[in-house]
Amino acid sequence: MPEFSYRAADAKGVVSEGVLDAANRQLALRQLRQRGLTPIRIDEGASTGAARGPDSNANIPSSTEQRGGWRSRGPASQADVLALTTELSIMLRAGLALDSALRVLIGMSHKPAVAELVKGILEDVKGGAPLSRALLAHRALFGDFYINMIRSGEASGRLAEVMGRLVEHLERSRALRDSVISATIYPAILLSVAVLSLIAMLGFVVPQFESLFRDMGDALPLPTRFVLNLGSFFTEYGVYLGIASALLFWVVRRWLRTEDGRDWLQSRMLATPILGRLVLKYDITRFSRSLGTLLGNGVPILTALGIATETVGNRRLRARLADVTPKMKAGARVGDAMAATGLFEPLAINLIRVGEETGRLDAMALELARIFDRDVENGIKRGLTMLEPLLILTLGLLIAGIIVSILLGILSINDLAV
Repeated sequence: MPEFSYRAADAKGVVSEGVLDAANRQLALRQLRQRGLTPIRIDEGASTGAARGPDSNANIPSSTEQRGGWRSRGPASQADVLALTTELSIMLRAGLALDSALRVLIGMSHKPAVAELVKGILEDVKGGAPLSRALLAHRALFGDFYINMIRSGEASGRLAEVMGRLVEHLERSRALRDSVISATIYPAILLSVAVLSLIAMLGFVVPQFESLFRDMGDALPLPTRFVLNLGSFFTEYGVYLGIASALLFWVVRRWLRTEDGRDWLQSRMLATPILGRLVLKYDITRFSRSLGTLLGNGVPILTALGIATETVGNRRLRARLADVTPKMKAGARVGDAMAATGLFEPLAINLIRVGEETGRLDAMALELARIFDRDVENGIKRGLTMLEPLLILTLGLLIAGIIVSILLGILSINDLAV
């Protein structure tokens, strides 16, 4: 008979793990429920950590003990929010009470900041506050979108289902964000290699030829003199140049974190021919996915539009999308109000109008997000296809130019000798 390793929680939220024999997964789940346990995870085949016997109900050790005393540090992040939402969704769908599920999360937390966060939420819930109100104290971390989704789930009595949709939304948003970040890694590596190669050539290779060309003066070809002068400048002032560059980078970075700096950068990004189109579609994807998810969980459309607009990262786009709600209050249809912003393509407007007419605006908004999701990914791939050879070609031309300049100087020495 097959063995199933399990992790489950009792009515008090105490987690246990063990192994049981059952003919199939359904019978294994039935055995756990007959024991008064709510399954969190069940896998066929006994794992080494759970193989303590079929009736083992020993408590799972703390997160520190599970990881050999290791606990990650730092504040709670969006990755932690996704992990908490995933685990809470699983436990709520399995029938565990909210307070018991939160107790389990405290024991499973691998980061002290996350454990303290969940403890605070649990205290508020035990005091009679709904989960959405308990999360208000941590709005900066969870955001209005997350909190309103939870509130809609509480109002409809479908909190477990809403948590599952939240997990899907957070995973898709993270996947899109990660794809954008990953796409920039290789070009960044190429750019770093180009800079280091130029530093090596100008700082170490070119100065080796100065003694050879020292007495030739104006007899040297112009490209050779230019490269030698550039190498001399870099050798003498390279340290100061590096310090000035680092200082300039720090100042620009600080400025870009200000409102004026972010506004300038976002404006330049939108004005860039290829990048601007990708940035627009990326933010429209976030807006559409948020809008569709909120509407699908019963959030009123005006509230959903306001929350979805706040998820847009670009301030200029956010300001233009903010005009949709006033136009709708004045009696305009959703599709017309969105068309007036000038941000949406005809395909997007048609999907929104079809959603209005059929009463499936949430489904059409999510479909629009999926379409633009693919467009962003394809655009990134096409952009990299053009950028990578361009960087390699630029690096090759720069290094080849230095080498050719040195060779021209050497050939001029041969001509003088003849």
